[in-house]
Amino acid sequence: MLSDTRHNRGMSETGVPRSGEPATQVVVRHLERLILDGGLVAGDPLPSETQLASELGLSRLTIREGVRTLVARGLLDVSKGRRPVVSPANAGPLRAFFASEVRRDARGRFELLEVRFALEVAAASLAARAATKAERDALALALERMRVAGEDHDAYNDADLHFHALIASASGNRMITFLMEGMEEPLSDSRAESLRGHLARGESIEDLLEQHAAILRAIVARDARAAGAAMRRHLVQTRADLRAALA
Repeated sequence: MLSDTRHNRGMSETGVPRSGEPATQVVVRHLERLILDGGLVAGDPLPSETQLASELGLSRLTIREGVRTLVARGLLDVSKGRRPVVSPANAGPLRAFFASEVRRDARGRFELLEVRFALEVAAASLAARAATKAERDALALALERMRVAGEDHDAYNDADLHFHALIASASGNRMITFLMEGMEEPLSDSRAESLRGHLARGESIEDLLEQHAAILRAIVARDARAAGAAMRRHLVQTRADLRAALA
């Protein structure tokens, strides 16, 4: 019966796909279809290993290898003694990628800044159109946290990171939000460097606060063009500060 299943699904008697595709990849593609196209939502369990092994004509060990691949990609969560469940959408795999790539090459910080131009100018414009009152109030609170932090640079950077994350969320575009979350670690490091460069150039934190205030004013006024322009001006300043820090 097992050999019939393998034959019907294009498998050899050893469980290797006749196409030459690795067996683990067969499992990965099957699970992707279940998760992405099969109607499963976050928290739903996968079928049992036994059921999957029977359906695909593969060993339970191969099923586990495929599951591990999707755990690493952030599509599944595994708890000891329980079936794997579908993960909520998250930026976990992106975090690992951005963190390693920026550390690997000094140019990464400037390349990351170019990505910020593409994402955050659009996010500010979208937030001006879409932000709710609660989101605008949250941005105002984040800006106040930046003011209160003052010369406490760690606290200032944390509040700054939160301000920009709130704009991404207020844009209403989930892809922008996930990308910003994925860049969080290198963005935090980059902000610390650019702040150091800003102060080394004889500028003050008040200048930066005003730049953020201008972004917020445009979002509150629902002026998408002004919000995008204010964000662009801020990032141009950030680029100059980062160059000064790394010179």
